[in-house]
Amino acid sequence: KPVAAVCHAPAVLRHAKDGAGKPLVDGKRVTGFANSEEEAVQLTGIVPFLVEEMLRQNGGDYRKADDWHSHVETDGLLVTGQNPASSAPAAEALLALLPR
Repeated sequence: KPVAAVCHAPAVLRHAKDGAGKPLVDGKRVTGFANSEEEAVQLTGIVPFLVEEMLRQNGGDYRKADDWHSHVETDGLLVTGQNPASSAPAAEALLALLPR
């Protein structure tokens, strides 16, 4: 089934594995709250882990736009958005994956 996660929500993929036991994001184009955005709001020392860093460590092909700009990645049935500005475009990408 299609799934979407925006901003910090891709954190739920941290321990998600595929049927072979590999990280679910391994080899997939993904995005989420950028390290530079986390630094800008001075939360790098407060959050338990950085979303961008986690996605990269789990083999994700992390991509981003400039800070605070909308950016969405769709890879198969997975839709991820970089930050709150990406919410509406991510919802549109998710709706495009649903059967009509």
